[in-house]
Amino acid sequence: MANILIVDDDPAVQITIRLLLERAGHHVTVAGDGRRGLALFEASRFDLLFLDIFMPGMDGLETMRHVRLLAPAIPIIVISGRSITPDAPAEPDFLKMATKLGAVASLQKPFRPDALLATVDGCLKADEGSDVSSGRR
Repeated sequence: MANILIVDDDPAVQITIRLLLERAGHHVTVAGDGRRGLALFEASRFDLLFLDIFMPGMDGLETMRHVRLLAPAIPIIVISGRSITPDAPAEPDFLKMATKLGAVASLQKPFRPDALLATVDGCLKADEGSDVSSGRR
């Protein structure tokens, strides 16, 4: 199965995603912020990345920018708990923005376990079918 890196500052989200992915047979590494996530990414080979958009220090968008320089084709799933409400027109849709900046998928917290696993499977299958390797070898 896949080697997956989760970068999220919320321990409850880390545990939830980790358990779901490990039960599905994946190997999971967790980082609590973008700087630690980037250091882990540089030290190991991952098949997929989960990035929270809003984290203290280096946020998910900045982390994604650095990851894209190192491994342009790795699938990245962005996650966010910030609500998208129609009565907040001044608030940008950060999940949509992140997909335009290079994420291949996005999930709004809280997400359903089946939605998370389907998104992971879709990203990994799409990556297997591409001609470009997702990570560094």
